[in-house]
Amino acid sequence: MYDLILRGGQVLDGRGGEPRRTDVAVAGDRIVSVGDLPADEPAAASVDADGLVVCPGFVNPLSHSYLSVLEDGTSLGELVQGVTTQIFGEGDSMGPVPPDDRETLVREAAAYGVEVTWTRLSEYLDTVERAGCTQNVASLVGAATMRILGVGYDDRPATDDELDVMREVLAEEMADGALGIGSSLIYAPGSYASTAELVALCEVAGRVGGTYASHVRNEGAELLFAIEELLEIVRRSGVHGEMWHLKAAGETEWPLMAPALEMLQAARDDGLSVTADVYPYTWSGTGLSSNVPPHWHEGGPDALFDRLCDPDTRARIRAEMATIGRYGDTPDARNVLLLRLRHPDNARWQGHTLAEIADDRGHDPLDTALDILASERTSVFTAFHSMSEDNLRRQLAVPWVGVCSDAASIAPSGRSLDSPTHPRAYGSFARVLGHYTRELGVLTLPDAVRKMTSLPASTFGLTDRGVLEPGYAADLVVLDPAAVADRATFADPHQLSVGVRDVVVNGVLALRDGAPTGARPGRRLRRTRLS
Repeated sequence: MYDLILRGGQVLDGRGGEPRRTDVAVAGDRIVSVGDLPADEPAAASVDADGLVVCPGFVNPLSHSYLSVLEDGTSLGELVQGVTTQIFGEGDSMGPVPPDDRETLVREAAAYGVEVTWTRLSEYLDTVERAGCTQNVASLVGAATMRILGVGYDDRPATDDELDVMREVLAEEMADGALGIGSSLIYAPGSYASTAELVALCEVAGRVGGTYASHVRNEGAELLFAIEELLEIVRRSGVHGEMWHLKAAGETEWPLMAPALEMLQAARDDGLSVTADVYPYTWSGTGLSSNVPPHWHEGGPDALFDRLCDPDTRARIRAEMATIGRYGDTPDARNVLLLRLRHPDNARWQGHTLAEIADDRGHDPLDTALDILASERTSVFTAFHSMSEDNLRRQLAVPWVGVCSDAASIAPSGRSLDSPTHPRAYGSFARVLGHYTRELGVLTLPDAVRKMTSLPASTFGLTDRGVLEPGYAADLVVLDPAAVADRATFADPHQLSVGVRDVVVNGVLALRDGAPTGARPGRRLRRTRLS
């Protein structure tokens, strides 16, 4: 007897094939049959999928649910979109925890009610599985985390001995199933790493089938140089490459998207294994502190905030930022939306633009930004309107460009409601299926599903996920293609997406009839591609 049969759905295989009406049978945690079954075929559980689409569970190649998944293992914001696997590790990872940075992690985790009991990344992932979660989790090793472990927050090249330590620890994490290396090269201290240092780390990952995923060094005027660096690292080290949240940021840089796509396509044509992903919004989201040039971050976050509190140093920082003349990748403070403020004097400005706050305070926008950073002493999560809708549609149409959220999976309850957030946390996958596929026709439904399933699973070495065929993991989604849609906006961000009815993770129903079942069948995943 089967454990589960999904009957009569329009089945999409995740490879881009056309749908066919048939049945899907599951035994244990595996798909065992895709084909018509007798109506009286026995099963422990049955799902009527008539009139709906059945497809593989979605893989989010860039999630920030490191701590939120321990705070609330239901992970509702992404579960109701059909996400069954979250991948972590953009620059920072939950291990290996650098001894000198442990106190910072402990303090951050405490805000989520989480106790840091792990040291290695593999131990963290085991902790998530033991705690219970609805989705699978996997992670790259953060390149910035490795740099803090080996070098600290110094802005200098790693010595040979420091690099040896980083490579040795990385090899151990790769042996324990890490997916590869993840970098975020606009943020200190990750930005202090040279191309040669990144190649040296990626060589370790490349020998065992790992992936190098990167928030590249520049997404604005120097975008093409940043892509060339990514391609050089992939070429020299033998890793599989992924460019996270591909974008040309800043209106004057929008024309760079065409040559950027041409560069990446030419590398693929030459045999290089490189892909990319996007989130389906024209607003980015990052820390306001990222506007401060990287060299002022040397010594770590507290050192930066101390500098902002020193009048002479602050004046030098301000002068340099004024010369740059941009907030993120926009020169207009009206396009800078502050989302998360904690200081009592600042909290009333959550959800307001930097221009509005500056006008209210009677100060210059740049001085206002520095005042807020100095008082908050955190990065201050902020959205920046800097991308082109035309470019986004063009990127989505490229066969090797997938979909990510670049956000933590949250729910519209509890602490999440204390501040607004970027709608990508609630809507990225549903928005692609609804707005860009059904409404605009940028993608066909089979290809949209492929971009969320087999494409990221293959890129990150999860070779038994992302395809709906016998033998593959039973991560499955039942959705209504006529109803799936995002609901979250910047004005009303804490809104769950709609249209996904059922979600199966490792053969167990985690979402049924649109509601969580209470089951926590998610697992920590190990890289299954070994070369």
